[in-house]
Amino acid sequence: MSRQTLTLSGNWQWKQRDPKIRSVLDEPTKHGLLLGQGSKDTTSAWRKAVTSPSEIHVELLKADIIPDPYKGFNEHKVQWVGKREWLYLSTFELSQEQLSSSAELEFEGLDTFCTAYLNGVEILKSENMFTPAIVPLAPLDADVSKGTVSSVQAVVSVLSLSSPPRPKCALRPGTNTLLLHFKSALLEAEALEERYGKVRAGSCNLGLPNRVYVRKAQFGWRWDWGKFVSFMADSFLTTSSNLGPELMTVGPYRPIHLHIYKARIADVYVKALVSPAPELACAIEVAYTIHGNVSDVSGLEITLRRPDGSIVRTQTFDSGSKIEWKLDDGEVSLWWPVGYGQHTLYGVDITAVHKDGTKLDQATKRIGFRRVELVQEPLVDAPGTTFLFEINGVRVFIGGSNWIPADNFLTTITPERYRAWLQLLKNGNQNMVRIWGGGIYEPDCFYDTCDELGLLVWQDFQFACGQYPAHEEFVASVEAEAEANVRRLRGHPSMALWCGNNEDYQQVFQWGLSTLPAVVIYEKVLPNVIDRLMGNAVPYHRGSPYGSVKEWDTADPNIGDIHQWDVWPGKSAPYQDWDIMGGRFVSEFGLPSLPDIRTIDYFLQDTDPSQRRVQSKAMQQHNKAGAHERRLAIYMNENFWITNNLEAYAYLTQVMQSEGVAAAYRTWRRDWKGKGKQYSAGVIVWQLNDCWPVSSWAIVDYFLRPKLAYYTIAREMLPYTIGIKRTVEKNRETDRPRQFYEFGAFQSIGASIEVWGTNSSLLEKRGLVKLSYIDLVSDWQYDEEHPATLLPNQATEILATSCPCPPHTQPTPEPDSDSDPLPTTSHSVIVYAVLLDESGQVLSRYADWPQPFRSYEMPNPEIQLIVVDKETIRVTVRKPAKAVMLSVEGVWSVGGEDDQIQWSDNALDVIATDPQTITARGLNGRKVSARWLRSD
Repeated sequence: MSRQTLTLSGNWQWKQRDPKIRSVLDEPTKHGLLLGQGSKDTTSAWRKAVTSPSEIHVELLKADIIPDPYKGFNEHKVQWVGKREWLYLSTFELSQEQLSSSAELEFEGLDTFCTAYLNGVEILKSENMFTPAIVPLAPLDADVSKGTVSSVQAVVSVLSLSSPPRPKCALRPGTNTLLLHFKSALLEAEALEERYGKVRAGSCNLGLPNRVYVRKAQFGWRWDWGKFVSFMADSFLTTSSNLGPELMTVGPYRPIHLHIYKARIADVYVKALVSPAPELACAIEVAYTIHGNVSDVSGLEITLRRPDGSIVRTQTFDSGSKIEWKLDDGEVSLWWPVGYGQHTLYGVDITAVHKDGTKLDQATKRIGFRRVELVQEPLVDAPGTTFLFEINGVRVFIGGSNWIPADNFLTTITPERYRAWLQLLKNGNQNMVRIWGGGIYEPDCFYDTCDELGLLVWQDFQFACGQYPAHEEFVASVEAEAEANVRRLRGHPSMALWCGNNEDYQQVFQWGLSTLPAVVIYEKVLPNVIDRLMGNAVPYHRGSPYGSVKEWDTADPNIGDIHQWDVWPGKSAPYQDWDIMGGRFVSEFGLPSLPDIRTIDYFLQDTDPSQRRVQSKAMQQHNKAGAHERRLAIYMNENFWITNNLEAYAYLTQVMQSEGVAAAYRTWRRDWKGKGKQYSAGVIVWQLNDCWPVSSWAIVDYFLRPKLAYYTIAREMLPYTIGIKRTVEKNRETDRPRQFYEFGAFQSIGASIEVWGTNSSLLEKRGLVKLSYIDLVSDWQYDEEHPATLLPNQATEILATSCPCPPHTQPTPEPDSDSDPLPTTSHSVIVYAVLLDESGQVLSRYADWPQPFRSYEMPNPEIQLIVVDKETIRVTVRKPAKAVMLSVEGVWSVGGEDDQIQWSDNALDVIATDPQTITARGLNGRKVSARWLRSD
């Protein structure tokens, strides 16, 4: 008999635990199934579950018992849900024949404190959301103590030599009833705090510190999506901002399966090996675990398949023997990340063969051949060491995004939605996603999609901003959690780094602690699990940020990675100063903005129309960042003309965000200067996505609507880019930012520019740089050209010169006179650069505008949008236009046709001599409108 798998998905029921009923086991018989949906009583009857897997908030929302917590102030109306106990019930049928085989019940994910009963027998008590469970089962009348049950017969394993646990005698022929009892994580955390003591964790905006005792997604306590800690200054600064709601849900949030078998392949690790460069020889090792009647298994058949399904090779191995293949040169292709080659994936079929030649079970894995190394070596002429990723012997500059859970309610995130998010990353020329430590280990479809799209994954273990405990039970739970998830994820070629935690080491400085108890987890337990299960296949980093154990310093820019929050919450430093705030690898930084106006209108539902204004209570409800009004005011007032119109203001915040984050990518990529001079090796913005409709650091809002920053980052991560830095001469060296023209106590008297290019390819690139200097207040324009050769896989300096500008209309001071030099006229000059290849094709563009934008008038650009065809728009101007945002006119709706449009580019800087052509997939000839800086 081959393995049978029954997924429990079709007949779930749920209800609130009735406190009047003494035993939870009496709930199924005391209450019947509610017929109809009129009542809002959740305790007196069972309700049919609408979703499976399921979370209680989703069920309550579908049953119209609670309002949508993502609208208006409704979050506050649903807090009671997280303080209650909840029950789920399901049934399944078994025949007498099936009972004669081995059986296991597999729980992929239970959130979080859950006791499971099968036919009245307690079979599982789970207290860790991240750890799946497999429960061996036997008939109710079986005597497992005498070893007469088939499900306890044996296990053969290259991975683990331990026997499976003794089965639970709980199965019966006919109808079987599974009851899940979920307790409140909030209340359980309080009990654990009472037992083990109070701790410090993050800040007041991160929810209750006792969350650290609970192995549940930490963001559920509400979260600071941008806490700042800086040790770069003499003083310690910290701030916090809560952008996530507090929605403490429970439920069987991942599938539950019943496996029935004679023998089954319980675990397989197909290790795709690649030797060091330059050989890059490929091999395969297969390790496996078999549960059940091992004596019936004569061997394992291994088949390696190409992406098209054709067979590379196949072979049968004796059961229990070591399985290893050395592949011939050219027999397989390597897997490469975005921008460096194909993301070739191979299928591996592992079939357990019975002694009579029949197939008992089959498992299929997908692999990619790649070698990943984290290189930390001394630099030629700078202190510290590199922190860079080398893939298949090639050093890769990382440009990516941080990832948080894409919804507070994980069961609502479909595989299609995951793919849409990750496709946006690839389309935006990014090559890494960092899965942050306050969320979850994502489902398999997430990593499968990363494999397919060529996205590298930085995976945090799930610890964030806390003083986590290290008592025996907690460490044991974490070790089991780590083992389960490392086993599940270790075969993915996209996996590039395991990281111990997010911002835990810096808690020592933040709270004046002497040490962290959980150091034993980060420095022993986790690396030991990885070494035991993976060897050195994927590097491990103790924490992020982390440089060295020296005085718990987590912000040394010369070693390890840093989280750069001097911009925005810390010092509120100008974003123009990224060049003095870089590090060897910046794994967090960012600026916030309001989302798309359609998203704002969505979350303003269920509120009074008076709330549709910039500083309303409802707007604050959906932007809980600490002191966000003051911080946002600093950046907005420093750079832009301010408006009170909500839609115009939302656009302005996105312009600010797009300017700031793109400047970071541009500036730090410039420091990738070749081997020995790779001063900065990566930039990961905080953050890609949102978990609800909100104003935040996300570059794409909750409804997958890209903000302007998404497009400006995409341009900075093109294979070839052009960059400009303008420095304005001033009287005082301490004046910042250096790009700002001064019109106060003195007037700026000159400016210089530096021009460079970047090339991420592995070949030299010859081309031409066209520079146009255009005055905004006159018809003056000056053009020049410079040949350029961009060296492979690094930045190349091209030009350093004074910024040309229009002549003065007033007399120039005589030499050696006491007269002050005349102020520069470059304060109204745009420097526009176009990088072309040898055939004249545009590789990239960049426009450097005089700053601050608030200091000068902008002429009407006289924009024209010319429809070339149903999906192509040509944008022309008579005068320069800044941050041109294209959008579709018409009715807006969540998931409507306007949300299906994919712009090839947006947030455009356009000049008269360089019109730009944009494609809009899904436009279908509808009318397009434009907004630009100063259009309101």
